[in-house]
Amino acid sequence: MSVNNRPFIISTDTTSDLPEEFVKENNLVLHRLHYIVDGVTYGDEKNLEIKDFFGRMRNGATVSTFATNPDVSKDIFRKQLSEGYDVLHIAFSSGLSSAYSNSVTAAREVLADFPDGRIEVIDSLCASGGEGLYVWYALKLQKDGWTMDEIIRWLKDNKLNLCHSFTVDDLTYLHRGGRISKTVKIFGTLLNIKPVLHVDNEGKLVPLENVRGRKKSLNCLVDQMEAHLGNYRDKNDLIIISHGDCPEDAEYVRDQVKKRLGYTNFMISYLCPTIGSHAGPGTVALFYLGNYR
Repeated sequence: MSVNNRPFIISTDTTSDLPEEFVKENNLVLHRLHYIVDGVTYGDEKNLEIKDFFGRMRNGATVSTFATNPDVSKDIFRKQLSEGYDVLHIAFSSGLSSAYSNSVTAAREVLADFPDGRIEVIDSLCASGGEGLYVWYALKLQKDGWTMDEIIRWLKDNKLNLCHSFTVDDLTYLHRGGRISKTVKIFGTLLNIKPVLHVDNEGKLVPLENVRGRKKSLNCLVDQMEAHLGNYRDKNDLIIISHGDCPEDAEYVRDQVKKRLGYTNFMISYLCPTIGSHAGPGTVALFYLGNYR
């Protein structure tokens, strides 16, 4: 319950990459980011099957993305407040998208018509399963009876402990998104270089290191996790692994985490088209709580 004794709903963006069954089981409200494939817009009622989306990317489809529509977010917020709920919305990193600022704008405009309502928009500074893990903990705390303010305090205190590390199999998509130069793409491809990247304290995507070979890059994700865990080694209730249509590689990372670090509770999910458009097929990402990002 929130401070004014109204029940509250937790919502997030589709970039949290949480499995559909989890979303349904937890009545999680999603604000949809849109994507364009070969000139056709998807993201509302019209969507591609995720394997079809990555298949089209592999076949050279032109893909792009754009953020949440403030008018759609306003409709969602307005519906929730009119039904007697307050809202805790956990948004996609402001360092990667305008989704957060759009949600803030939408909330402010809706609250003008609902003076007794409350909408809190949190900039997660997270992406993909990092955002998903952030939401997972918020939902867990809500089920445990925490108030909205108590959950917000936990989210703020632990935001920079949401660790992200990922690797890609094809440098083409990082080049298209301006993350690497054409020269790096060409020579990296020739030398079988696989970059390992993370989301930093400003919620931006930055490189950590380059390794040669796919298997080494997957192992490097686990190396990074082991290095970052610190005081959180015994505080991880869930490990999330997201992938760009390469479930066997995601399972390999899971098995390595099990073997080396002893964790047993995992969630493996597909990257959504918004994240997948920029990372590409073959991406594997690992998310957990650690001492630092």
